[in-house]
Amino acid sequence: MLVAAAVCPCPPLLVPEVAAGAAPELDALRAACLDAIGVLAAARPDRLVVVGPADEAGRGAHPQGAAGSFRGFGVDLEVRLGAAKTAPERELPPSLAVGAWLLSRTDWADAPVEALGVAESLPRDRAAATGRDLAASAPRVALLVMGDGSACRTVKAPGYFDERAEPFDAAAARALGAADTAALAALDEERAAALLASGRACWQVLAGAGEDAGLSGRLLREEAPYGVGYFVAAWS
Repeated sequence: MLVAAAVCPCPPLLVPEVAAGAAPELDALRAACLDAIGVLAAARPDRLVVVGPADEAGRGAHPQGAAGSFRGFGVDLEVRLGAAKTAPERELPPSLAVGAWLLSRTDWADAPVEALGVAESLPRDRAAATGRDLAASAPRVALLVMGDGSACRTVKAPGYFDERAEPFDAAAARALGAADTAALAALDEERAAALLASGRACWQVLAGAGEDAGLSGRLLREEAPYGVGYFVAAWS
């Protein structure tokens, strides 16, 4: 059963070494992410799973000890998903590497943790089913759900400006902040894809996991500093 969840964005810029001189711009966002993860620790779950968007190579399960790096972003920095003597050969996708980096800044650094890479195109019904399976996998399950909102909030955004982006993000933020699983499940797949919202499928995994959990939510942070919607929420 799902007992807690934290929702965080997944830009590699969350990692100060990647952001370099721009690192202070996301200090408040990083702090909010760590606050959300603190809710997971307080719930004392039997199983923690990090869920994040992934390309074909990164989809599926990643065991404890899986490693990721930020070399693709010009930084020779490696992270690991929890502690393990040997790392599996398959590398964590960027979203899960960011999740692993966040966990390394908390008491979860040496605790059991797994990850799941999710295709951004995963249909809502399959996403919900995945969430239900995760929730049923242990008596006390916690999820760290990585993913961004629209990437079309300004003309300098990765997807340029789209007037539909702000209403989409507002609806997602409301649903995440209220732990409203029905509203999350109702997010439009085609619109999310058009707006480059990488978190949609992962949020709908969370919706499936939380259907019968009766959790309450808090929106800890909402911003769009680079024309991309970033949300931090905690469910408990």
